[in-house]
Amino acid sequence: RGGDFERVYPLIRHHAKAMGKKVECLGDLQGPKFRVAELAGDPVPLVNGEVFEFGICKDDGDHIRPGRITMKPTIEQKALIKACKPGTTLLIEDGIMEVKVVEKCSETELRVEIVRGGKLKARKGVNVPDCEIDCAALTEKDIEDAE
Repeated sequence: RGGDFERVYPLIRHHAKAMGKKVECLGDLQGPKFRVAELAGDPVPLVNGEVFEFGICKDDGDHIRPGRITMKPTIEQKALIKACKPGTTLLIEDGIMEVKVVEKCSETELRVEIVRGGKLKARKGVNVPDCEIDCAALTEKDIEDAE
C-alpha cells in the first residue's frame, strides 16, 4: 500500500538520527468502516417521516432503491445491524442524513424512519454514535498497515 507514511517515516528516522534525537511516531489506523451498498439506479431521496427497510444485502442484486437501504454482508456491517434496536440513531454521510430504528425485524433487517432526509448515494458512511458494536477494532487492513 502506498501513502505518506512510507515516504515520511524514513525521513523522520534519518533526521532524528542525524540530530541525535529520539523521535516517537504515532500512526492512526482506519478501523472498521460502515457503508451503505451500491445503488440500483439514481440517488434515492430520503424524505422525513418515510419508513424504509435497512438491512444486509440478500444477494448481489440487492441494491439501494426507494424504500430500501442496504449494506454489504461484511462481518462488521452484520455486527452493526445486530447491535441496533428500536430507538437507535444511524447517521449517514457524516450526519447529513439521519434515520432512527423503529423495528428490528431480524439479526440482518431493520425498519427505519427518516429523521433528516437527503439524496442517498452509493457507498456513503454510516455512523452509530450511541451503540456498542461487537466487532474487532482492528481490521485485516489495519494489521497490514501496522506492519
